[in-house]
Amino acid sequence: MEINNITVKEAIIMSTATIEAPNSIANAGQLAAFSAKELKEALAKLEAKKDEDREAYKELVEQTVPKAIFKLCLASETLSNAKTEAFQYFENILKLKAEVYGIKEKQMSHTFSFEGGEVQIGYRITDGWDDTVNAGIAKVEKYISSLAKDTETAALVDMVFNLLKKDAKGNLKGSRVLELQKLTAKFSDEEFTDGVDIISKSYKPVRSVWFVEAALIDENKNKTPIPLSMSAVDFSKGYKFEFYNESIPQQDASE
Repeated sequence: MEINNITVKEAIIMSTATIEAPNSIANAGQLAAFSAKELKEALAKLEAKKDEDREAYKELVEQTVPKAIFKLCLASETLSNAKTEAFQYFENILKLKAEVYGIKEKQMSHTFSFEGGEVQIGYRITDGWDDTVNAGIAKVEKYISSLAKDTETAALVDMVFNLLKKDAKGNLKGSRVLELQKLTAKFSDEEFTDGVDIISKSYKPVRSVWFVEAALIDENKNKTPIPLSMSAVDFSKGYKFEFYNESIPQQDASE
C-alpha cells in the first residue's frame, strides 16, 4: 500500500523512534509529507493484517487437526485388527502344539518362523512390589551401614546401595534381587538375609502390554524388522518432512 507514493514500510521506518535522523533533504521532505493521522492509519492497517494472518493460522489448525485424527484413528484400528488376527492365528497353533507335545508352555513369548520371515507374539512385564519392600530395604540398609569401616567394606556397601537404588517411578529393578540373594551367602547375617527375603517375596511383576513383532528374512538369512508402530514405520515413498530444514520466510511490512 502507498500513501503519496510512499509505502507503508517506509512510513513505519520513518516514524520509528530508533531511526537515525534523515541524512538528506529528500528524506526530510518525505517525512513532512505525512500527517500524524496518515501514519497512525497506516500502522493500524498493518497491525490489522497481522491479526488477520494469525486468526487464519488458528482456523487452519482447527480444520487440519480433525483430519489428522481421523486418519490416525483409522490407522490405529487397522493395527488393532491386525494384532488381534495375528494372536488369533497363533492361539490356535499354540493349542495344537500343546496337544501334540503334551505340554502347555508358559513362557512370555513365542516365535514362529518360515524361510522368508518370522513372527513373535507375547507380553512384556514391568517390575512391581507390594508395600513390604520398604521394610526389607530398611533392614538391608541398616546392616550394610554398619559395615562401612574401611576401604574394602566401603566399596561393598556402595555396591549394595546401588542395587537398592530405585528408578524414576520409585521401583527397584527386579533383576537386582538375584544379585542381592547371591550376597546373602557372602555376608551370612540373619538380619541381612531376612531383609533380602522380604524384598524377594514383595516382588509382584505386572503384565504390561501384549506385543507382535515380525521380520522378513532374505536369502542370506538377514532379518529386516517390519515396522508396526507410528514411531517405527517410515513415511510413504517419496515424502520427506523438510520443515526443520527450511528457513522461515520473513514477512515484508509493505505487503
